[in-house]
Order: sequence, then C-alpha cells, then structure tokens
Amino acid sequence: MRYAIVIEKADGNYSGYIHGPPGCVATGATESEVEALIRDAIEFHVAGLREDGIPIPPPSSKVGYIDIAV
Repeated sequence: MRYAIVIEKADGNYSGYIHGPPGCVATGATESEVEALIRDAIEFHVAGLREDGIPIPPPSSKVGYIDIAV
C-alpha cells in the first residue's frame, strides 16, 4: 500500500503525519528521519490491526499541487 504523508518544517525540527490510519505522526531533526519514523508508525499500526483481526484501511488520499502566479 502507498499512503500519502505530509512533512512540515517546524521551529528547529520537522513533523509529519498521514491522512490514513489515525495516530501515525512523527517528529525528527531531518525530513528523512521523519519519513523513516512515519514508516515505522504505519507498519506498527498495521501490525496491530492484523493482530486484532481488523481490516487494514486502504489509502484514501490523493496528492496534487496547484500552481499559481505570484
């Protein structure tokens, strides 16, 4: 599966989240660290769903960009 993630620059670090399974968030010193931590969070969440016999939700987000003249 492929989930869309959002990584944002904060004061002194980065934070990330996904539009999908709730609670999958991370913070880190770099974008790549946040990406790795989000991957771990998603995998941990999915493992818990499997263990509990709960269906894994399919990705539901579409990512795109809008160009504007500035």
